[in-house]
Amino acid sequence: MDCCGLLTANKEPVPLKSVEVELQVRDHVATVVSTLNYENKEDKPLEAVFVFPLPGDAAVCHFSATIGQTQIVAEVKEKQQAREEYDDALSSGQQAFLLVESEQSPDIFSLSVGSLPPGESASIRLEYVTELAVQADDGLRFCLPAVLNPRYQPLESGGSEGASVQVTSVPASLVPYSLSFSARVSSPHPVSKVESNCSLDPLQYLNTEQTQATVKLAAGHKFDRDVEVLIYYKDAHQPTAVVEAGQASAKPGSLMGDPVVMLSLYPEFPQAVMSSMASCGEFVLLLDRSGSMDYAMNNSKRDQTRIGSARDTLLLLLKSLPMGCYFNIYSFGSSYEHIFPKSVEYSQETMEEALKKVTDMKANLGGTEILKPLQHIYSQPCIPNQPRQVFVFTDGEVGNTKEVINLVKKNSGSHRCFSFGIGEGASSALINGLAKEGGGHAQFITGADRMQPKVMQSLRFALQPAVVDISVTWDLPKGVSVTVLSPPITTIFQSQRSLVYAQLSGQSSEAAEGCVTVKYSLAGHPSQNQLHFSLTPAQDTGLTVHRLAARTLIRSLELEERESRREQDGGVKKKVVELSVQSGVSSVFTAFIAVNKGDGEAIKGPLLCRNVPTLIMMACTMPVGASVSCFAPMAMNMRTARSCAAPRKKVILKSAGGGAGIFAKKKKKKFSGGPTKMSAPPPQPESIRNASYDCCFDGSLDLEESRSLKQPPRDPLLQLVSLQKASGCWVLDPALAAALGKTSEEVESTKPASVNQEVWATILALIWLHGFKMDAQEEWELLAMKAASWLRAQNAPCVTECVEAGNALLGCNVRKDALGL
Repeated sequence: MDCCGLLTANKEPVPLKSVEVELQVRDHVATVVSTLNYENKEDKPLEAVFVFPLPGDAAVCHFSATIGQTQIVAEVKEKQQAREEYDDALSSGQQAFLLVESEQSPDIFSLSVGSLPPGESASIRLEYVTELAVQADDGLRFCLPAVLNPRYQPLESGGSEGASVQVTSVPASLVPYSLSFSARVSSPHPVSKVESNCSLDPLQYLNTEQTQATVKLAAGHKFDRDVEVLIYYKDAHQPTAVVEAGQASAKPGSLMGDPVVMLSLYPEFPQAVMSSMASCGEFVLLLDRSGSMDYAMNNSKRDQTRIGSARDTLLLLLKSLPMGCYFNIYSFGSSYEHIFPKSVEYSQETMEEALKKVTDMKANLGGTEILKPLQHIYSQPCIPNQPRQVFVFTDGEVGNTKEVINLVKKNSGSHRCFSFGIGEGASSALINGLAKEGGGHAQFITGADRMQPKVMQSLRFALQPAVVDISVTWDLPKGVSVTVLSPPITTIFQSQRSLVYAQLSGQSSEAAEGCVTVKYSLAGHPSQNQLHFSLTPAQDTGLTVHRLAARTLIRSLELEERESRREQDGGVKKKVVELSVQSGVSSVFTAFIAVNKGDGEAIKGPLLCRNVPTLIMMACTMPVGASVSCFAPMAMNMRTARSCAAPRKKVILKSAGGGAGIFAKKKKKKFSGGPTKMSAPPPQPESIRNASYDCCFDGSLDLEESRSLKQPPRDPLLQLVSLQKASGCWVLDPALAAALGKTSEEVESTKPASVNQEVWATILALIWLHGFKMDAQEEWELLAMKAASWLRAQNAPCVTECVEAGNALLGCNVRKDALGL
């Protein structure tokens, strides 16, 4: 029987009715309030366990529940103590609520709504604060995750709450709960625009300066994807400082009792230095080839798959690398592969060999075990005078997030890591953590985004001269001291913001000012930037800055505890618990616990177990006999208190003719690449591990038909780029003529007589790029610079004549200087 979405697999009513989200953006940080509304229409009490994603750097700072007219505000307590209080409350017939952060990934939380009485409604209010990441186009990115993708748990890693919870999945059109979303933006700088991957109502300005605005999701939105909002300010690169007053009830000298300053720094680099790109480096490209990479980029059966987009991106990357560098390409799933035993020098031969193997790459390596290939990369000796740059492409479905990030941090002195989260539900904790600890830059590719321009933006960062000898010094009035709470700045890129939190102690006059100086060396040139700021606290900031500062310090201490493994003396853990309780901010060692201590009768027997359907986000083709790790997108699970745990099991998919898969199959259907209609699943284990595929699969796909789907015609830009040589030039041949939309005779007959064929071919290619593909300039700009450099080295005669002839042939009007000549 088909799952209708309003009932669980066993036809019980769904308790989650709606989700309401209010976003408050102040300059570079945001406060998010989510309200989850539940209703129990059954005749017995329920326990609802709702496993959901949050931004990886979010700090949960408030959790409360309202039942009828009674509001219960949760407290932060040590995790084991909170669990015991929760269990005791349920066994006593009291209503209780527990919010726990996953031990393996800080972007996964588990919310337990305990003992919801028959016929009763409950409203859960969750508040968190988060920094907004700056994108390469200067937009500030906020993402409300709708999807918790399967998180692959390696065999040798232990499980943890929230990392692998079984749920019922339904098509997006049948998700049985609604979403309302509104945002209010305020900043010292005017708000120029707000964009989203979802339909928005028009932006409403609240003042004539346009520094405050509101926006809402358009009516009828289905919560079938991550809600991504991009906010753009005018003069966004101006450095700023916000001083926030301490909490009146907190002890002076403590983090919450003293003022805290948040600095947003944008160092300005000399243009002369930035115009020169590095011609050396070891570029290690690490590509996710797990089963979920076969899913479409834009949740559309007509859209390109993630692995297909990644292949095209690797083509652009390889063509854009400078002569004289070194490179290698790794790919991973349950196992990993590399094209060369060790990094090789970039040449026409090595580039062609790599491209041939990239063309054959498919999403057929199973799960998402990224730790082992990273360990292998770091075990390779660095090449002298070739700085290592690691590019990681993944849809982020990793269960051991903290272990991976810790490995990158340990090796941060030998490389820079640039990370790319592909598709809906990519773990922000993993993607941002890799870049932050690896001294690189993070990008997310979702919705209708193209991967290529974002990756090429990061390649520009990687080719920038390295910034070294970074120092931050403070000049404060007498009687005021500073304690920096953020880790030291180790990496600075042009146009990239650095946030620094610091605690200010002591007294100063109302008109007092402070000054921060950032010094660094770039390409051998010492530079510095200064920011003067008032010590007077800003108005109406609440405790957002304090909570983000506490979150920053907590994350640093958690990493320190993980590195040192000092679990026996508990010194670091004790500090984290104290800071978490003091600030009211979540941590891996604490939990939010709320108990309604009214009269209650002891519950006899277990609470009822309920599965809340949620949307299907993952679908992929699989080889015969492949095994699958089938966890849940946006996991929402109704279960008995501590009674549904089951041993982990391995599930093997049979071939199309060899029996049922995970779900019973009614009839053969063509694979559409998008969400598929499922039959109601039989009872399943709570988690499935030790698998070689990490995707949801309903057993109803015709594997042979899915493999034979016709690929769309190749992008003309990629067709032209694929013909470029490693040196930067093009060769005059029929393939180039076809890419330019001309015949071989037309191309050859119009060539000026005194010019050799490669110069003519290269000028034609550059004119075509500038004449027809300026909308994609970010994608081809670096390889065009390489082509122009090659042309200048040829000292070819009659370049002006060639440009004129090329314009006439292609019907363009591109100037010679625009080509870099």
